[in-house]
Amino acid sequence: MILLGFTSLYREGFEVVLFLQSYHLRLGGAVVLKGALLGLVLTGMVAVLTFVLQQRLPYRKMLITTGILLGVVLLVMVGEQVQEMQLAHWIPTTRINFLETYIPPWMGLWFAVFPTVETLVAQGIAALLVIGSYFAARRHGGGPAGGPAVESHASEMAAINA
Repeated sequence: MILLGFTSLYREGFEVVLFLQSYHLRLGGAVVLKGALLGLVLTGMVAVLTFVLQQRLPYRKMLITTGILLGVVLLVMVGEQVQEMQLAHWIPTTRINFLETYIPPWMGLWFAVFPTVETLVAQGIAALLVIGSYFAARRHGGGPAGGPAVESHASEMAAINA
């Protein structure tokens, strides 16, 4: 587990360095420095708010929201990947003509929703896998769907940890 954590952290750091280096080459060092400082200040503000408000934060709601956002990111990544494979002619492109009037071009740009059979099927499969794994975890290993929330026991946990 330690090796996995180190590898993940190293990979993220490497990506950030590559990203900032490309900006440095295009825009100059001053812009990168200002952006990095702004990012550090905002991260510090979030850290201070988290530590100050730690007893009152709705952790369960935050985790649910994060999970939903990760699901949206998954659908965007799947849609982009399928479109890239279509552009490379690795998979066919079957247009759905009647959906072209309902799916504006900006949906493809921002959310990777394209009116093709392959893209929509791949995104549907990804959504089914995520939603199915949620219900499978609930059925085979998780607690009841309407079970007590962790934050309802926060005061008891704080007393135990003190």
